Amino acid sequence: MRLILLSLRLLCLACLWPVTLLNNHYPSRKKNKDVHLEEHAKHKYGGRIDHKVKKQDSTKSLLIKTEQLLRIEEHDFAMRPGFGGSAIPVGIDVQVESLDSISEVNMDFTMTLYLRHYWKDERLAFPSGNNLSRTFDARLVKKIWVPDVFFVHSKRSFIHDTTMENIMLRVYPDGNILYSVRITVTALCTMDFSSFPLDTQNCSLELESYAYNENDLMLYWKNGNDSLRTDEIVLSQFFIEQFNPSSGLAFYSSTGWYNRLYINFILRRHVFFFMLQTYFPTMLMVVLSWVSFWIDRRAVPARVSLGITTVLTMSTIITGVSTSMPQVSYVKAVDIYLWASFLFVFLSVIEYAAVNYFTTMEEMKKLKNGKLSEFDASQAMAFDGCFHDTDVELSPYPPLADLSMDQQVSSQSSTVPDPPPVLGTRLRRSRPLRYRLQLLMSNSYIIDSYSRILFPLAYVLFNIIYWSIYT
Repeated sequence: MRLILLSLRLLCLACLWPVTLLNNHYPSRKKNKDVHLEEHAKHKYGGRIDHKVKKQDSTKSLLIKTEQLLRIEEHDFAMRPGFGGSAIPVGIDVQVESLDSISEVNMDFTMTLYLRHYWKDERLAFPSGNNLSRTFDARLVKKIWVPDVFFVHSKRSFIHDTTMENIMLRVYPDGNILYSVRITVTALCTMDFSSFPLDTQNCSLELESYAYNENDLMLYWKNGNDSLRTDEIVLSQFFIEQFNPSSGLAFYSSTGWYNRLYINFILRRHVFFFMLQTYFPTMLMVVLSWVSFWIDRRAVPARVSLGITTVLTMSTIITGVSTSMPQVSYVKAVDIYLWASFLFVFLSVIEYAAVNYFTTMEEMKKLKNGKLSEFDASQAMAFDGCFHDTDVELSPYPPLADLSMDQQVSSQSSTVPDPPPVLGTRLRRSRPLRYRLQLLMSNSYIIDSYSRILFPLAYVLFNIIYWSIYT
C-alpha cells in the first residue's frame, strides 16, 4: 500500500515539472521584451517618452502625498473650522496696486489690489521636522474651506488669470493659512458735486462675509492701520490725500449682524485743468463783452455782433461742461460761475439795446423840435444804426451844468414864484425820478460811461466772493 502511494506521488511530480519550468521561463522573456522595447524607444525618441512618463507619475504621486499629508479626504471642508463653537477670526491685509479710474458720470472707481486672508484651520495641520510651510495654487483652494469675503456695492470684479489664476495658498504646520488673491474691482462711490470742480470726494471699498455673520466669522484688520499698504499712485485729475482702514458692523433684517471692513480714501481734485478749460475762457468772454462799451453807440453792427458772439460762446462752454457731468438735481459751483458770467455777458447786450433805444428816442425828439435838418438821415440811423455826418448835423450835447441852469431859468420864468429861503439855511431841491430818466434818455452816452466802471467792479466783486466761499 505504501509503495502504491509513493508511486502516485512520483507520477504527479513528473506531470507538474514541465508546467513549473514554463512559468519560470515566460516572465524572463516578458522582462527581456520590455527591456528591448525600452531601449528601442530611447534609441528612436532620444529618451523623451520615458522622461515624460516618469514626470507624470511623479506629479501624480506628489498630489496624492499632499492630499494625504493634509488629510483632505478625512474632513468635511464644506463646514467652517470650529463649527458649532465660537466665531473663527479671519485677518485681512490689503495692498493697493493701482487706482485705475474714477468716473464722475457713473459715480464709481476701479481699483486693483492684493487681498490676503489669515486664519487657522487645525484640520490642515501636518507634521514637519523643519517647520516650513507649503505653498499651493488655485487647484487646492477648491478642495478646502476659504472665507467668502465679497465687496459691498461692487459693480464688476474679477480675479486675474494670466497666465494662471492669481491665487496663492500657504499652509503652515500648525494649521495657520495665508490665502492671497489679486483682484480688480469696480465699486460705487457716492459723490457730492456741490463744490465741483473745487470738491473733495470721500470714497470707500467695503469688505464683508456673504454667508457667515458675526457669530460664525469675525473679520478684522490683521495689523491695524498698517494692514493697508499702497504703492505710489498718480492720478490725472485727483490728488490722493489719505488712505486709511476702518471697521464696523452691518445689519440685515433677515440674517443679522455682519463684520464689515472699510478702505477709505480721500480724493482732492486738481483745479488747474478746469481753470484752463473752463474758468479762463469764461473770464475772457466776459472781458470781451466789455469792449462794446468803448465802441461808438452808433456802430450798431459792430456792437450787436460782438454781443451775440460772446453770448453764443458762453452757451457752448456751459453745454460742454454739462455733458461731461452727471445729471444731478442740485446746483454745482461751476454752474454758479458759468451762469453768473453768462448773466454779465447778457447784460452787456441788454445795455447796448437800452443805449440804442435812448439814442433813437433822443434823435426823434430833436427831429420834432426841428434841430435835425432832414428826416431821412435820422431814419437811416434808426434802421441801419449808422449816422452819416455829411447828411446829419448834430448839435453838441449840453453839459450837465447848462442843463441845471436851464432848469433854473425855466423855474424863474414860471408864473408862481418860489418862496424865499429862510435866512441862515441852504436848501437843495430834490430832483424827481422822472427828471433823472429824462436826463438819461437825452444823454444816452452816460450809460456807456457808467458801464465801463460798474461792470468790471461788479465782476471783480463776484469773483472775490466766489473764490472765498469755495476755496
